[in-house]
This record gives sequence, structure tokens and C-alpha cells, in this order.
Amino acid sequence: MSKYSINDFIKQTKQDENENEFFELETSRILEVNLSDKVWAKMGSMVAYTGKMRFDRERVLEHGVGKMFKKALTGEGTSLMKATGNGQLYLADQGKKITIFNLSNEAITVNGNDLLAFEPSIKWDIKLMKKVAGMMSGGLFNVRLQGTGKVAITTHFDPLTLLVRPGEPVITDPNATVAWSGNLHPEFQTDINIRTFFGRGSGESIQMNFSGEGFVIIQPYEEVYSSE
Repeated sequence: MSKYSINDFIKQTKQDENENEFFELETSRILEVNLSDKVWAKMGSMVAYTGKMRFDRERVLEHGVGKMFKKALTGEGTSLMKATGNGQLYLADQGKKITIFNLSNEAITVNGNDLLAFEPSIKWDIKLMKKVAGMMSGGLFNVRLQGTGKVAITTHFDPLTLLVRPGEPVITDPNATVAWSGNLHPEFQTDINIRTFFGRGSGESIQMNFSGEGFVIIQPYEEVYSSE
């Protein structure tokens, strides 16, 4: 049989039916959710499913008035959908690479555009970057996730984790910054002396300064967000 036969292709690319974790990476860019109750996922990220499921857009007051007002203030926000039922749900986001974290009473902050899915056991809140509201056209909000359960994030290409140590701050481009440990609180700064060397586009002079102890996840791509 030819190695390029349809049967060979199916054998190499079919889903692994033996795995039964709640979140599984079927490929590096497709997340399988073995659903038996519900899951929160990025709106529009569903690419296929098996079984019986229902998909609902996040209602205005689904998570309380406080989050509703924060999302309204951002002008963009991360739109979520709730999938309920039983079966296998497949999620993806524009071919971006997917990373799964299993939080154990831990916290992580994720750029709103890079959050793919999380278990309903995870508590979350939107954090606005108020200091840069007039400095960047988009990407002005983050989602803080805390608790015990799985979280899936996305990156353009392979992510890189930078360790932040006391006295050794890490400076990043906001458009290339994906996530960071929940104990870190970045400050925003501008440096006219390096703005032509740091980043591209209208936000090139803005940097995120992480100090303390923790980690920052970056991607080798500058994601420019639309404010519409």
C-alpha cells in the first residue's frame, strides 16, 4: 500500500479515541474537550463536535454586573460561549498553537485574545489596562483565571517562557505578550530612546515591565488587535 493512500492518511490524522482527559491536544492546534457537563470557550472557536451539545452565547449578566460593565468599557472584550452536553468538542483559533495548563489552586493572567477555553470550576475576572487606554488601539484587557482546573491558551507559533526574578525585571512588547503568573502586576512604560528598536506599528514605544518573581509567556509574533 502506498504511504500516500487515503487509509494511511486517516490512520495518521484520526482522533485518539483512547484518551479521556477533559482537555486533550488532538494536534498542536486542535483542542478536544471530552464534555460531560459544560465548558467555557472563545466565541467562534468550535470547529467540530460529536454527541449532543448545546451552544449558548455568554449572556449579558451571565457573570454578574461587574464583568458586564468591564467588558463594555473595553469596547472589545473576549466573547465567550458555553457548551453543554455530552460528547467530544473540538476547538481551534485561526491555526494558533494551543497550550493546556492544569491549575492547582493557582492563578494565571491571559491576554483576552489568547484565551481559548477553561473549565467552569475556574474563577475569572477581567482586568483593564487603564494606564494605556489612550496609547494602544486594542488588546487593553486581560483575563485573570484562578482556582483548580484546566485552562487552554493559544499562541502564534511556539511560546517562550521568561523567568522574572527579584532585581531582574523582564520587559516585553504588549502585542507579543500572551500570559503571566497571577502574582505579577506589570507596569507600562515608554522609552523614546528604544522605540524604533522595540516592536512595530503604532504601539512600538510602549513596553510592559514585569518585576518581582514569576514568569511571562511571549510569542514570536506581534498580534495587533482591532478596536472595532
